Formats: sequence, C-alpha cells, structure tokens
Amino acid sequence: MSHPPSAPVSDAGEASATDGALGRKRGSGVRVVYDTLRDEILDLVLPPGSPIDEVQLAERFGMSRTPIREALVRLAGEGLVETLPNRASMVANIDFLNLHHFFDAITLMYRLTNRLAAQNRTAGDLAAIRACQSDFAAAVAAQDALAMIATNRAFHAAIANAAGNPYYTGLFLRVLDEGRRLLRLYYQSYDDRLPQRYVDEHQAIIAAIDARDVEAADRLGRGHADQIVRQIQHFFATDRRIDIPL
Repeated sequence: MSHPPSAPVSDAGEASATDGALGRKRGSGVRVVYDTLRDEILDLVLPPGSPIDEVQLAERFGMSRTPIREALVRLAGEGLVETLPNRASMVANIDFLNLHHFFDAITLMYRLTNRLAAQNRTAGDLAAIRACQSDFAAAVAAQDALAMIATNRAFHAAIANAAGNPYYTGLFLRVLDEGRRLLRLYYQSYDDRLPQRYVDEHQAIIAAIDARDVEAADRLGRGHADQIVRQIQHFFATDRRIDIPL
C-alpha cells in the first residue's frame, strides 16, 4: 500500500523514533516498504534488472530514506535486490543460464527433507505441516499467486523443520527464497489457476510422512520437483510472438 508524499525529513528526523508526516514508527515504515517492494518484485511488477531509486521511493511512501534503505537491505539479504558499486540498487536478475543448478538443488532438497521428515516427524510437526497445507489450499482456491508463493514456502519449511536438521533447513529456505520468482512464473503459466492435482500432491506427501514411508516420501518429493521443472521449462519454450500484419 502506498502513501501520499510528505514534506522532506531532516537528518535529525531520520534518527528519531518516528518517520513521515503520519507519525509512523520507523520499524513500521520499514515493514510497509519491505512488504510492498517484496510483493512487487515477486509479482514481477518490478522486473529483474530494473533500477530502484531511493529518492522516488521516499516520495512515494512519504518517509525519509532511512527506512527505505533498511527495507532494501532486507530485500538484498533475500536475494531480491542487488546493491551496485555506486551504492545504487536494482531488482536482482534471475540467472536463467544456470537454472539447471537451481533445479538440481530444489529437487535434492525436496527429496532429502521429505525423507528425513518421514523418519523424524512428531505429532506436532504433522499438525504444523497440515496447517500450512490448509493455507496453501485456500490460496490456490482464491487464485492468489503471492499467497500461493508464501504458503508453499511455509509448507516446505514445515517439512524441513520436521526433518530435524537445521543446516538442511537453512539451505532449503535459501533455495526456496531464490526460487520465488520462478514459482511466480510457474503459477502464471496456469493463469494463476493451479490444477487441483498439484494441491493433492502436497496431501500425498503429508500421508507418506505421516505413515513414516521414507521411500514414498522421497519418490513424491522427486515427482513434485519434476513437474514444476517441466512446467517452467515449457513456459520458457512457448512461442509468444504476435503475428503483426505489415
């Protein structure tokens, strides 16, 4: 949500506990900027490689540049923003040339965390996984792509937590975060109407983890990754040229 521009804020005002004409607490302002820019980057409203102007953002949100910079630091930490040598910022590019490395990593992490979750899960873990799946199913039903991205991440993060190895969890979250814009393209390839069978894939994974069926959990993780990879590859290969009469 954007806010109307406010009068410039002095350096002293930047250091104060509040920011902007609305008297918003600075931490709150950082969150507003972070949430808005994150959603616009993930939804590809801000395309990869597009410049980010701190002055324009300060005018847009009606606050000083301090919370803008703090929000950009957070986004950079998630791989969504890059800071250039001249201290300017831009939306991070997607490394299409090395997608095969990403596909290898996401497939491995789906399989590994599914296997370990089937071995180590507790009743509490299952409850958390099922709650995330309920949220994901609701996002799919609402055709809300950004909510699908967030709830899908939460679902697989809950499985990683059930796996019981914090090193694997940290690695998997990094891979999931770096793949969020690819997942946006994945949903876009279905016009944000994700087929029910892919919601059911999550349910099958939960059933395998519940039954402690390690091999089934592994197989389902591999199949889940494979269909996402195939769909993204198909999306990139589709001919979208428009026949313009001359």
